[in-house]
Amino acid sequence: MSGVAPGSRGEVGLFVTCLVDLMRPSIAFAAIRLLESAGYTVVVPDSQTCCGQPGYNSGDSEAARALARKLIAEFESFPHVVAPSGSCAGTVKVHYADLFADEPAWRARAEALAAKTFELTQFLTDVAGVSTVSGTFSGSVTYHDCCSGLRELGVKAQPRALLDSMPGVRRIEMRDCEECCGFGGLFSVKYPDISGAIVQRKCESIRGSGAYAVALGDLGCMMNIEGRLRRSGDELTEVIHIAELLAGPDGEGG
Repeated sequence: MSGVAPGSRGEVGLFVTCLVDLMRPSIAFAAIRLLESAGYTVVVPDSQTCCGQPGYNSGDSEAARALARKLIAEFESFPHVVAPSGSCAGTVKVHYADLFADEPAWRARAEALAAKTFELTQFLTDVAGVSTVSGTFSGSVTYHDCCSGLRELGVKAQPRALLDSMPGVRRIEMRDCEECCGFGGLFSVKYPDISGAIVQRKCESIRGSGAYAVALGDLGCMMNIEGRLRRSGDELTEVIHIAELLAGPDGEGG
């Protein structure tokens, strides 16, 4: 977004997510560049860890509540909270209140945080009003709709609008773009054969689109898809997180 002074629009708390922190921190740095370009001061609380999603999904509500309390305390002071992950943002926005159904005070705090928590592209388009980005990616791109972002948060048009704003991008819709990739967190561990069949179908849809790259908004899905593509002998299809595609390499522009 041009003509916006860095920090002029206030602070954003960036929830990096534990997977991004451990496996692909470049995604977080790309998110920071996008948010700063939109005029925000980005704050990354040093003590942040996990949102509790694995515990919540596996039925360990007590462990999930402990992590939820920690995250709420770390982020509730910010006017906006953004995560480069539909599943983690969805956990905070949709499921935290349920974790505290029997604790009115914590439920109120969870609901207040949920109201100001967003997935990255959702925030950029719906809140910040970003219509252009700084990345210079050139080539054909197809987009995979990650389940939580799509079904829990309604993230669908936002990443596509940002991709379409990039002069060098030719967006191609793949067949069954809204179908799951089979990752599902613990699902892929509990049911590897089913998960493998689902991701194989997704990879066939990606290759069938003819696109040079597939972009998506969740690192778990990204790793699952990229792993299957490479094991299937596809070394050419680029798998890229939407934050890195939109922001471009570090130092590429403002």
